[in-house]
Amino acid sequence: MKLIKESTAVLIAAALLIINITAVSAGGSSSHLWYEEPAEKWTEALPVGSGRLGAMVFGGISEERIQLNEDTVWAGPPVPEANEKLYPAFKKARRLIFEGKYEQADEVVQAALPPRIVPRSYQTLGDLILDFDMKGEASYYKRSLDLENAICKTEFTIAGNKITREVFASRPDRTIAVRITASEPKSLNFAANLSRPADYNTESLGDNMLSMRGQASHNGKHKGVRYSCLMKAESIDGQILTENKRLRIENASSAVILIAAETNYNKEKPYTPLTDSLKEKCLQTLKAASKRGVKELKKKHISEYRRLYSRVSLNLPETSSSPKPTGERLKAIKQGKSDPSFSALYFNFGRYLLISSSRPGCMPANLQGIWNKHIAAPWNSDYHVNINMQMNYWPAEVCNLSECHKPFFDFIENVYSKGSETARKAYGARGTVIHHTTDPWLFTSPFGKVRWGYWPFGGAWCSSHFMEHYRFTQDKEFLRERAYPALKANSLFLLDYLAEDPETGLLTAGPAGSPENAFKTKNGKDGFLDMGAAMSQQITWDVFTNTIEAADVLKIENQFIENVKSAKARLALPKIGEDGRLLEWSEDFEEPAPGHRHISHAYGLHPGRQYTYSRSPEETKAVKKSVDFRLDHGGGHTGWSRAWIINIWARLGESEKAHSNLLSLYSKSTLRNLFDTHPPFQIDGNFGGCAGIAEMLLQSHTDSIELLPALPKAWEKGEITGLKARGGFEIDIKWEKGELAEASFIPSRSGSLKLRYKNKTAEIPSRKGIKYKFNNSLEIISKRGK
Repeated sequence: MKLIKESTAVLIAAALLIINITAVSAGGSSSHLWYEEPAEKWTEALPVGSGRLGAMVFGGISEERIQLNEDTVWAGPPVPEANEKLYPAFKKARRLIFEGKYEQADEVVQAALPPRIVPRSYQTLGDLILDFDMKGEASYYKRSLDLENAICKTEFTIAGNKITREVFASRPDRTIAVRITASEPKSLNFAANLSRPADYNTESLGDNMLSMRGQASHNGKHKGVRYSCLMKAESIDGQILTENKRLRIENASSAVILIAAETNYNKEKPYTPLTDSLKEKCLQTLKAASKRGVKELKKKHISEYRRLYSRVSLNLPETSSSPKPTGERLKAIKQGKSDPSFSALYFNFGRYLLISSSRPGCMPANLQGIWNKHIAAPWNSDYHVNINMQMNYWPAEVCNLSECHKPFFDFIENVYSKGSETARKAYGARGTVIHHTTDPWLFTSPFGKVRWGYWPFGGAWCSSHFMEHYRFTQDKEFLRERAYPALKANSLFLLDYLAEDPETGLLTAGPAGSPENAFKTKNGKDGFLDMGAAMSQQITWDVFTNTIEAADVLKIENQFIENVKSAKARLALPKIGEDGRLLEWSEDFEEPAPGHRHISHAYGLHPGRQYTYSRSPEETKAVKKSVDFRLDHGGGHTGWSRAWIINIWARLGESEKAHSNLLSLYSKSTLRNLFDTHPPFQIDGNFGGCAGIAEMLLQSHTDSIELLPALPKAWEKGEITGLKARGGFEIDIKWEKGELAEASFIPSRSGSLKLRYKNKTAEIPSRKGIKYKFNNSLEIISKRGK
């Protein structure tokens, strides 16, 4: 145990604390993040969140900073509008590309794109600062995040006085609660205030409350939502005073700070702000929370959170590194030391982050989840739909967190409604379209540079999530009312967007790029737009395939479905180059960035399911070569890119390559608080890494459920419970000495299940609600249930 300062007076207490910490850290190596020092910077602070409210806890001693977020605090318009100039431009560019005039095509489309409008960002709500009167130095310090209970705790001893602070974000009670206790009676003396980098006013409201309010903007421009944040202080035995727009708590044995926040953002109609009194809503929230009391708030919070978190558990082997502080464990991994249970911690942290940043009724998780300290965040902390937002939700279904997927669907449906206008004006097309990014103002038009701004497949990719939700849940009402309409709208756009290649007669999608990448033209210049780039064709195949499957389940037969089937049959398929790699473009162009972070032409393998060894072995092998080529040239250098590669290797059954890249994710792209770094911090890599671990243990994208498809040697022994497979099955798996020991499943509907483990297969008739347990040979050894 590292000591900040040792004092004889507290030696006995410290020894007891050491014993307690050792027990907790050893027993909770996969469920606790913990440190022996306060956070010095934001990327060392620990996150709590309720989906709507978030906080980053620094764990300071004499000063505690708790940075706050509310998920709708965004600066405002203007946004890129649907551009009718694009219609003739994309038509001309298409003709030029077919003629091999790539540079001219880029120029034509570039001239039709509006400039990038920045900044227009998701913003911090502000900071809660607690300034303590404390003399002397602290000893026996511990700062921790309990993933099982979603509580951040700071503990230390100063002058013989044990100080404990707990912070949690309560979804049921719509508050952030801070509870502070001291072992010495009436020894707490501190001030509490709210502040923000810009656009705020604070005032005292009486009844031990402070108010902070304002309107998000950028230097008075791009005015967005109005917000209100209220803080209330409580103490049983202390005195609470108001001084200089802050609260002063004196002579208290314990104290509680409650935070409530509201904005006027209207999720249903963003351009029609809510008219409710934000201050009054906050007052009502604080009144109810105060009446309940902090102990009841905590109990209710834990119960509600565990309902989701406890569905899944992962246990992996522990080593001598496992009981150590999280920062030391990460450092040891970077030095090459083995710590399998760290992967269980990382997996659980990913689930924790999704539960904490994406709940029904909230905004979906953005580039930083809900945690952002900036007024102008990197990339506005927006919703990039050319990989990042989708990756945020890769773990949702397989990790048994379908409810956490709901904000994605709610938001994207709203964006689709705006996308229909862009499809009509910019392309003369039916259906809907979203380009590479969007935000709460629901813009769908392209802007900026052709290289990254002109890519009309974001909405089409998002539609696959609707179908995946059905596959995992078997919710036919969702399929009928939400998934099929989303798929139909995107299929209509693609039907109108496809063009026949004059040489082959096959259908190609374009003009479009391959996200943020380039190729060398024959003149040696960078080219960006193509007809029939691999990802364009793969996403189109995916949308058409999903639409046909959904129609089959719903027994829909009409001319539209016949048109989709006909177009799918005529799709040009990505080619394999002379060196055996799957081509990213329609031709075997030279690549100016062979180690590019996007691995877009692998979409058909993952997250798509077009390529499998059984159905398309040559294309699958070609994807494998393409990924090897990327990595050989420095690929995977961003956290989310590395996470994608983990999922690809897992799907290919390359267990050691998946594990090696997982270790690279930890050592090269993981911050001390386990946040992923692009750099800078982006949360997508956390979610992608979490999904990758699940993909190593369970796959169900083919006609069977495969157990332990990419189990690495380092995970010799382990157990995972509660994962979900497509078809509506809940799966538990246990393994020993690198081999399946036993597994079980519970079906959500009656039918049959096809299982696969290595070269063994079994088809098992199953009845809804029955738990079937089977052995290494896939033989049923027990049934339990009604």
